[in-house]
Amino acid sequence: MEKRRRITIWAGSGSLAAFALWTWAVCRIGVQPIGPNGSRVGFGEMNHWFHQLTGVHMGLYTVTDWLGLVPVCFVLGFGLLGLVQLIRRRSLRKVDPDILLLGGFYILVLGAYLLFETLAVNYRPILIDGYLEASYPSSTTLLALCVIPTGMLQLHARLQSRTLRRSLLVLLGAFTGFMVIGRLLSGVHWLTDIIGGVLLSAGLVLLYQGLSGQSLTG
Repeated sequence: MEKRRRITIWAGSGSLAAFALWTWAVCRIGVQPIGPNGSRVGFGEMNHWFHQLTGVHMGLYTVTDWLGLVPVCFVLGFGLLGLVQLIRRRSLRKVDPDILLLGGFYILVLGAYLLFETLAVNYRPILIDGYLEASYPSSTTLLALCVIPTGMLQLHARLQSRTLRRSLLVLLGAFTGFMVIGRLLSGVHWLTDIIGGVLLSAGLVLLYQGLSGQSLTG
């Protein structure tokens, strides 16, 4: 078990290192003014080609935007669970360690989001309500890929019914896949934005999994 946890933590660290390298590359390689209002984007030829291939689908953008409330509900739900434990047990030290770790994980994800909203790497391939919006990494991808998988780990550990547990995990896995693919095909992000979101999310989730010792097996 300890060996598996160490491997998971190393894999998470590797994903974060890959994200840092990818971010550097997006800022430096093939930067071209292909965005709205002449905004500059790394890997310009690849991003332009993929954007032309998918086009823009605002209906899919709207659906994935609204479905972004699902991860928010997970955050609120586990936050409420931690609060109830704190009130009943009257000590922060008596709150389940994995719930405290999950709270720290949520704060880390929020910090990453705020950082890249402030230090915009690039902007969306389309204007939203007439404005340029920061696009890297895809915040919807980040939210879905961070919150839902960690929620799945929590549900696997806490649900006793194997049938209910399996059904929920399959449903949530399909939901996560739809959110990422839907965001990719909606045309409101560059391809590099989605890749960045996947790398960052993978790194954070693997670190959480390794530190918490939770798994979707067993």
